[in-house]
Amino acid sequence: MLNSTSTIFTMDIYKQYINKNADDKTTVRDGRISALVALIIAAIMAPLLGGIDQAFQFIQEWTGIVSPGILAVFMLGLFWKKTTNRGAIVGALSSIPIALFFKFVEVPRMQPWMHQMGMTALLTMLVIAVVSYLENKGADDEKGIDFNDSLFKTSPLFNIGAFAVMVVTAALYALFW
Repeated sequence: MLNSTSTIFTMDIYKQYINKNADDKTTVRDGRISALVALIIAAIMAPLLGGIDQAFQFIQEWTGIVSPGILAVFMLGLFWKKTTNRGAIVGALSSIPIALFFKFVEVPRMQPWMHQMGMTALLTMLVIAVVSYLENKGADDEKGIDFNDSLFKTSPLFNIGAFAVMVVTAALYALFW
């Protein structure tokens, strides 16, 4: 988690918006600082979780503040060629207040946190789509992934190996479950 936090901060925020000309040494230093800040926040939060009866549910609910935005970015980034970097960043950042809204404002028939996460993901996708569409005026982004048949082509040896791994995995589950 610390590595992911550091990488996301340095590559997607620091290098893009704060210091575009940062060298590797500066980027690594700032990545370490962001990881340290995240670690301090985690260390402060950890004792607070000790007195909670349902710690797993608590963690799931608060993870649900960030994860729908990440899902939305990945889904549109992979499957919609019009998605832009700015759209993804605005969407990811806007997902946090959207999720907090659903967490703290009672919306009829939307009490379970899974509904909140689903609505947050959908609204975040809408934000990403609108920002991306307006930024490129409806044109495909030049960094969009071009899906074609060659992207999914595998060799016969790979297919045999993958099938063997599935058989072994199924056998282990059947044997030890």
